[in-house]
Amino acid sequence: MKDGEAETGRTASRPKRADARRNEKTLLDAAAAVFVRSGVEAPVRDIAAEAGVGTATIYRHFPTRADLIIGVYRHQVEACAEAGPALLASSPTPYAALATWIDRFVDFLVTKHGLAAVLQSDQAGFEALHAYFLDRLVPVCTDLLAAATASGEIRTDVPAIALMRGVGNLCIGAETPDPRYDARQLAGMLVAGLRVVD
Repeated sequence: MKDGEAETGRTASRPKRADARRNEKTLLDAAAAVFVRSGVEAPVRDIAAEAGVGTATIYRHFPTRADLIIGVYRHQVEACAEAGPALLASSPTPYAALATWIDRFVDFLVTKHGLAAVLQSDQAGFEALHAYFLDRLVPVCTDLLAAATASGEIRTDVPAIALMRGVGNLCIGAETPDPRYDARQLAGMLVAGLRVVD
């Protein structure tokens, strides 16, 4: 690489090819599924098997476990953010869109448990990810709440960040070994409590 090429040449700014983006998405989806089942310390070979690739392929895309975990985290934040408007457009009611989005948010939160432990030596990196999470997801939740409020389906006094923190606190219990603990069910009860009673 020539001096300055990383900043001025086309090589650094060239977007990934469509097949490379698809392959990376497949790896990230597989890693997320394995993390939900086995935690973020799951063996790379399990992720490779889930994705149907060799471990070398994973290391080529994500040289370290932290790279992989951060990749999964960012990928799932984006998927959660993009789901909000899509659900508002396709759901029968804004409340239904909100409830479905909260289910997806729960799935994301359960996946991200363990991230802090992996990144504890990189506090700045962890804080940057948390800021990214808030910047992308609080506005989406705000829009969903506003639409459900405008339709008269839910109360008007619940800010998005409060709802998201409440759901997050319920998801902490998913780390317990008790198979009867269902974070999705509890989050659903929380969201149901927002409904306006006739």
